[in-house]
Amino acid sequence: RLGVDTTSLIALLGAAGIAVGLALKDSLGNFAAGIMLIVSRPFRTGDYVEVAGSAGSVEKISLFTTTLLTPDNREITVPNGAIYADTITNWSARDTRRIDLVIGISYEDNLATAKQVIESVLAREERVLEDNPPLVGVLELADNSVNLTVRVWTKAGDYFATKLALTENIKLAFDEADITIPYPQIQVHTKNSQLVKSDPSR
Repeated sequence: RLGVDTTSLIALLGAAGIAVGLALKDSLGNFAAGIMLIVSRPFRTGDYVEVAGSAGSVEKISLFTTTLLTPDNREITVPNGAIYADTITNWSARDTRRIDLVIGISYEDNLATAKQVIESVLAREERVLEDNPPLVGVLELADNSVNLTVRVWTKAGDYFATKLALTENIKLAFDEADITIPYPQIQVHTKNSQLVKSDPSR
């Protein structure tokens, strides 16, 4: 009625609406994921988590992003959409964690003695929980060693410190007991042979 061609104007508004929608798609997705994270609470502030390829302690959960603090004091901001669309591993969700160690000994060493040495180290470590008895057994007969598995439980907050202490103390105890922790070796056997030169004329 006003003498203005509205076809181009409608097309322009439609294109602008699509552009705005695409631009807000990720933001709206992050917003919706943030709401779901707050409601479902798969982790809380202070938990140590692994999400969307990043790991660290949760420092802040906002509507659009979650901030992680790594053990070496790096701050990582992760979009909530990426978190909610991926697997969430919460290392702090339970009060206790299991430590799994694999200790190799030489085939020439006494297996029973090696197990006793490990068990004595475990008994001296106060952070190892007694509710679940420690497990020490043969895991596999590998190419270069007899691999023993060591499984103990500790409080979640003591996990890393206890694991480091056990690894070091087992090594020191093995040194005192003359138990060898082998490393990969290759034995090469040669056979004497006579080199025969071929006659190129034949």
